[in-house]
Amino acid sequence: QVQLVESGGGLVQPGGSLRLSCAASGSTANFNAVAWRRQGPGKQRELVAAITIGGSPHYTDSVKDRFTVSRDSAKNTVYLQMNSLKPEDTAVYYCNAGRITNWPPQSEYPYWGQGTQVTVSS
Repeated sequence: QVQLVESGGGLVQPGGSLRLSCAASGSTANFNAVAWRRQGPGKQRELVAAITIGGSPHYTDSVKDRFTVSRDSAKNTVYLQMNSLKPEDTAVYYCNAGRITNWPPQSEYPYWGQGTQVTVSS
């Protein structure tokens, strides 16, 4: 089994920044990619960004040039640096890990974190 623990959400003003962390433990050999997904109020869950264990990133168009996904293999942790935040970025953000079957990973992986709330508001 894989355990994913997220941290770093909160309330931020428009234009501000947050960094989300996703720490993995357990059978980490069971996945080779991590995706960040979000679900805003009244919206379907969507892919935000993803990264392979080798470090290849993917970003959805709405966050390109604002968000950066990275990983620290030594710490089994993936990060999502979010800059220039907008009210429409308000959502619960989930860390989602699994083995690559397609790229970008539109299909959801089997392992999930608990989710962390990000609220962008003045």
